[in-house]
Amino acid sequence: MQENDNLSEIKTEDQVIIDNKELSFFEALIPVVMLMAMLAYNIFFVEDQEWFGGYTNQIILLLGGGIAAIVGFFNKVNIKIMLKEVWENLRSVFVPIMILFLVGALAGTWLVSGVIPAMVYYGLQVLSPEIFLPASVVIAAVISIATGSSWTTSATVGIALVGIGTALGINPGMIAGAVISGAYFGDKMSPLSDTTNLAPAMAGTDLFTHIRYMAITTVPTIIITLIVFAIISANIAPTGTADVSNLLASIKNTFHISPWLFMVPVTVVALILLKTKPLIALASGIVLAIVFAFIFQAPVLENLSESKFSAVINSIFTETSIATDNENLNDLFSAKGMQGMLWTIYLIICAMVFGGIMDAIGALSRITKALLSIATSIFGLFASTVVSCLGLNIIASDQYLAIVIPGKMFKQAYIDKGLAPENLSRTLEDSGTVTSVLIPWNTCGAYQSGVLGVGVGEYFMYAIFNWLSPFTTLIFAALNLKIKMLKDK
Repeated sequence: MQENDNLSEIKTEDQVIIDNKELSFFEALIPVVMLMAMLAYNIFFVEDQEWFGGYTNQIILLLGGGIAAIVGFFNKVNIKIMLKEVWENLRSVFVPIMILFLVGALAGTWLVSGVIPAMVYYGLQVLSPEIFLPASVVIAAVISIATGSSWTTSATVGIALVGIGTALGINPGMIAGAVISGAYFGDKMSPLSDTTNLAPAMAGTDLFTHIRYMAITTVPTIIITLIVFAIISANIAPTGTADVSNLLASIKNTFHISPWLFMVPVTVVALILLKTKPLIALASGIVLAIVFAFIFQAPVLENLSESKFSAVINSIFTETSIATDNENLNDLFSAKGMQGMLWTIYLIICAMVFGGIMDAIGALSRITKALLSIATSIFGLFASTVVSCLGLNIIASDQYLAIVIPGKMFKQAYIDKGLAPENLSRTLEDSGTVTSVLIPWNTCGAYQSGVLGVGVGEYFMYAIFNWLSPFTTLIFAALNLKIKMLKDK
């Protein structure tokens, strides 16, 4: 198999990890340290520049893989072994990549069929001044689940809620915290979310298993969040009325809104609960949305393209934007189809290249052993993952890298402890996805504070769901609650 007698294969389940006795721990860290250095340089010294057409993180991951390959060459690792491991890694994410493509198509077809506009329309109507903050959490959550994007939710309904709440005399930090809490809950639980697809892809589980298992820690956290906001709302006295009539009128003037449109998401949810394969469930949602688009949104399709068929095809593959008479809604009613998933797919591919070479030279095995020597317990492993995700959100300033790098590094450690992969994917989301918005210089923190017009310091303590999530996952780990083992699968 190899020229270096110090290389050996460790077979665990269906995965092969290469152990290189010649490679030292410090040599194994070289690619990781260089990767972090390149990311830090890009963050702190390359101001307002997008290298490589916006694919900087992908290129840096490939450069990190190149550095790992050089370390491998010095330790007599054959190039064929590296290529074999990269290929095996790429094969392992074929289904997640196909799911991502379907997610992009789902977002586009749900837009042109009126499903997403209907969710926004009915969601806004639950607003009431007496329960403004918990209602804001619910509205943001519903819309974020529908769109799969916390960013889009904040940039549209979030702006409206901050404006309405401020007019009622409510602290903007409270409103922003409520919006962000709901938006990130929806982002985590939506099958349309790129991070929700990325985490199971890194951990080695499937999308819907990940979502179901994540609900164990996520639902209690959002319930606590809602209770806290309900208490806060009960102790403030807003004045005036929450007027969303203009938004509702704009939506209804643009789309045909009907409760029948909810048959599409209900069907997909039902298929998920029946444990239908993700590809089939998502494809069914796309087909049904296409049918509903022709039935309910014929005028919308005619305005988008020369033919209704072309408009639907474009919604599947490319960017689609539906203009309303309200500028605040225009960003919400846009989708990029399969094309919009390419950035995340390229990131996964580049991460698999980096991880494959790290596997091949024995670096991941060496680092994993060092981590396991520190994290001797299951709780220690969960805690190490949480700290790693938080650290990468601070250092790398990117939630995707806070999922990708710990996901790849810790994957084998969880298997060695007999833990099912959904433990890792859940922890990555509980600590990587949601905490990114709490860091001012992170892309998420900078974006949310800029869009909502509220500084991170102002909304930090009120983004209850976001900072509570890592604690919840650690409490479950410490008490050994709902920790699924490989032998239970």
